[in-house]
Amino acid sequence: MLWIKNVSKTFNPGTVNEKRALRNISLHLNPGDFVTVIGGNGAGKSTMLNMIAGVYPIDSGTIEIDGVNISRDPEYRRAKYIGRVFQDPMMGTAANMEIEENLAMAFRRGKRRGLSWGITGEERTFYRSELTKLGLGLDTRMSAKVGLLSGGQRQALTLLMATLKRPKLLLLDEHTAALDPKTAAKVLDLTKKIVSEQNLTTLMITHNMRDALAIGNRLIMMNEGQIIFDAADEEKRKLTVQDLLQKFEEASGGTFANDRMILT
Repeated sequence: MLWIKNVSKTFNPGTVNEKRALRNISLHLNPGDFVTVIGGNGAGKSTMLNMIAGVYPIDSGTIEIDGVNISRDPEYRRAKYIGRVFQDPMMGTAANMEIEENLAMAFRRGKRRGLSWGITGEERTFYRSELTKLGLGLDTRMSAKVGLLSGGQRQALTLLMATLKRPKLLLLDEHTAALDPKTAAKVLDLTKKIVSEQNLTTLMITHNMRDALAIGNRLIMMNEGQIIFDAADEEKRKLTVQDLLQKFEEASGGTFANDRMILT
């Protein structure tokens, strides 16, 4: 479902601020894979997701989704293949629009726009049904402005919007990091439920090593723009947090310098 082949990215090349963010990385995801991604600050995790989404152009290599080469496609053309949830709950929704209007935008992602009536009765019934599954009472507040929702509610809504049309690939960029622990657990449970029900191919960056071990069928570790460890299925299930710290030291030749990840 996803092929990343020899992709590199350098920011500000030839200047004192030059940063090699990705170093000739390759990654292959089969349909239905749920891959968690961990690594220290500046490891290249978010850059990799941004390259897939088309936020920045790649310097070299290719990216394919479901057999389609999207390496040079602009971000808006990739939208029909990709669903994404950001770390900041404010980024995935339009605050001044109603809940149902946000869902309507997501439902039309990748489609040609026309002059038909904005939201049909059939669509409204569908949105209400999907909101009910979240268990947050949003199905009774469909005309409420999204800006009035809590961070957890907005992130759950963003998750629903990202998966409303069953994307080829779901990208989760530390999507629970800005939430309190109780709310984060709720959003994470919803994530697992939606991904499982739709059998979505998913890449999830997380700062929480325990979540990285407990969720999904595969785990990759990044450091300095490279994938330094890749474990799947039975190998992943046997791993512990201490194993991950040791693997990082063995692969990178240094200690894992990210207090936020170690403390959680």
